[in-house]
Amino acid sequence: MVTPSGNPRWGGGPSGPPPFSRPRPPREATLRFHDTTIKARDGFELAATLFIPPDNPSNTWVTINSATATPRRFYQPFATYLAGRGWGVVTYDYRGIGDSKPNGLKGFSARARDWALLDMAGVLDWLAGEKTPARIFHVGHSYGGQTAGLLPNAGLISAMVTSSAQSGYWRLQGGNQKLAVALHVHLTMPLTARLLGYVPWSWFSKAEDLPKGVAQEWAKWCRDPKYLLGDPTLPLAGFADFAAPVLAYSFTDDDWGTAKAVDAMMKAYPKLDRRHVSPRDAGLESLGHFGFFRKNAAQLWHEAADWLEGAAPLSPPVP
Repeated sequence: MVTPSGNPRWGGGPSGPPPFSRPRPPREATLRFHDTTIKARDGFELAATLFIPPDNPSNTWVTINSATATPRRFYQPFATYLAGRGWGVVTYDYRGIGDSKPNGLKGFSARARDWALLDMAGVLDWLAGEKTPARIFHVGHSYGGQTAGLLPNAGLISAMVTSSAQSGYWRLQGGNQKLAVALHVHLTMPLTARLLGYVPWSWFSKAEDLPKGVAQEWAKWCRDPKYLLGDPTLPLAGFADFAAPVLAYSFTDDDWGTAKAVDAMMKAYPKLDRRHVSPRDAGLESLGHFGFFRKNAAQLWHEAADWLEGAAPLSPPVP
């Protein structure tokens, strides 16, 4: 968590994080991109993209797990960078989002928990079975990092990096977001879900529309001071048992994922490193809730990938 001096804890070391350095350029010309489908745990077919490097000597794979209502295509630049380091990468769309949505959301049955317990877990199952990786790195943006502790197969994860994986409780949001989130989770989402049979989230943001059940459950969590950690119907014991080391980023200009909100969510993970970043630290004017995954944040990508490599090093070969 953030120390009184304002400097985040970094692996318990007194000297803080290493200085930013120039990212390693990805070998984009030789990468392969393959669109496919992956079955969730209940058999629902999820649209996915594999980013395959020309060589993956460590047999390392990365799953990129999206924020709420954010399609997988948003993460293509970051996925391309990771594949350029020699790691295989999987991006996918949760049910009801991107290319995993039906022609119309009205009447489409899904809950917010399904994205983790069925979709996210199913992608891990597929990856473990199809690629038998030596390591699986989990990258979670917002929802994608909040919910990893719920996964029944979280033991497959070797290390995790999260970006703005905050408690969604409305009182923990900053700036104008506090009132905006309060309005949406108390009024907009419940009302439009009931009247329309889905939530036209695209009316209020640049994100995609939400299935009714997803929006209703998400709004319920956001009204709870403990967010999803206050829902006794979820398999919350998985957080205490989450064995993988975690690096959690927050950003000084992210009013949706304030340092306080990220701390409130990520404290559930036992092996936690925290990084609270000002855009100026990375030579940028802004980062906000989505900036980590944009191309101009490549310096942060390099740092995060180096952390993953060090957090879960491959065992040396037995002589």
